[in-house]
Amino acid sequence: MGKCPDCGEFGTLLEEHEGSRAGVDRSFGAGDQPTAITEVNADVEERVVTGLLEFDRVLGGGIIPGSVILIGGEPGIGKSTLLLQVGGMLASDGHRVLYVSGEESAKQTKLRGERLGIDSESLLIYPETCLEEIMEKAEYLKPPIMMVDSVQTVFSQELDATPGTVSQLREVTSRLINLAKGLDITVFLVGHVTKEGILAGPKLLEHMVDTVLYFEGEGTLSFRILRAAKNRFGSTNEIGVFEMRGEGLRDVNNPSELFLAERPLDVSGSVVVAPMEGTRPLLLELQALVTSSNLANPRRMATGLDTSRVSLLVAILEKKLGLNLQNEDIFLNVAGGTRIEEPAADLGVATAIASSFKDQPVDPHTVVIGEVGLAGEVRAVPHMEARLKEARKLGFKRCIIP
Repeated sequence: MGKCPDCGEFGTLLEEHEGSRAGVDRSFGAGDQPTAITEVNADVEERVVTGLLEFDRVLGGGIIPGSVILIGGEPGIGKSTLLLQVGGMLASDGHRVLYVSGEESAKQTKLRGERLGIDSESLLIYPETCLEEIMEKAEYLKPPIMMVDSVQTVFSQELDATPGTVSQLREVTSRLINLAKGLDITVFLVGHVTKEGILAGPKLLEHMVDTVLYFEGEGTLSFRILRAAKNRFGSTNEIGVFEMRGEGLRDVNNPSELFLAERPLDVSGSVVVAPMEGTRPLLLELQALVTSSNLANPRRMATGLDTSRVSLLVAILEKKLGLNLQNEDIFLNVAGGTRIEEPAADLGVATAIASSFKDQPVDPHTVVIGEVGLAGEVRAVPHMEARLKEARKLGFKRCIIP
């Protein structure tokens, strides 16, 4: 069959030969007997702190020994830089780190390490893509931390499929997980993402590992955002903000100040909102542009916001406030390339649209916070005190709240 009967696309089917499945014979839990939950030792292992504060924040306070962490991101966003920098900091603290480079030679990795200021004999560079060779070296060295960059380049000799295919990814990841759990090694995996922004290959990689981190950012901007899509040992709501410099990544301790650094004053359509990212409030600028449309179906475009939520708020503005937006193109953007998932920005989105439509600027010293319901009511949001404290710290004079 050339065409997939489910998705209707051509060239998406992969042939896999039947036969005994390659890999380890026993999983990391094989041979254990069923145990009463009251008798299971649930002592929390001490986390290993990397020294990169924002990285540790996203992980939940540090690395759990024996965990498997998958880092995804677009090409060139800085995944290898982040991983090598973390490896260098761990090595400088006395932890032996095995860095498996499947995309670069040892010399290329060394050159990047020199740029990052890494100089530690505890960081071992191993350019290899054969899984069996990697497993042999890891079992011999037993490093506390191993990094594989990237998992798409690694292949098992026991499979005929090419590297990066479904069967190879599944086999490689499964055996590395068993290695991590069996020898109590923390394994970092680098994964590429597709044009749609999801990890290349099957989504099963996300289900297999303990933690999934996405490294995001605009290529033209200097800062990067690290967010957790899955974390068995911590929250998935925290984000880490970094600034990309020539000497590597630097923690951004006050991201609100960074995101508002280039905000224009006294311009219509610009509103400051205060969404929560985990336990930390962020002040972000929302920008709206409302202009007359000559199209039969006016455009509704949103960058960094849920488009369907924006359409809902536009309908509420038309119904409850009488704003005639049917024939208007509406464009929304969260300045800085970040994304807002929380409904606490609803009132800010509505205010920005109304401000641009009426061409009336919002007071630049005002922060707008609140969720908007279908009846047009403004609903309360949690963590209000933390949001107000952040706004006060950055010099804002007034907050519009529920």
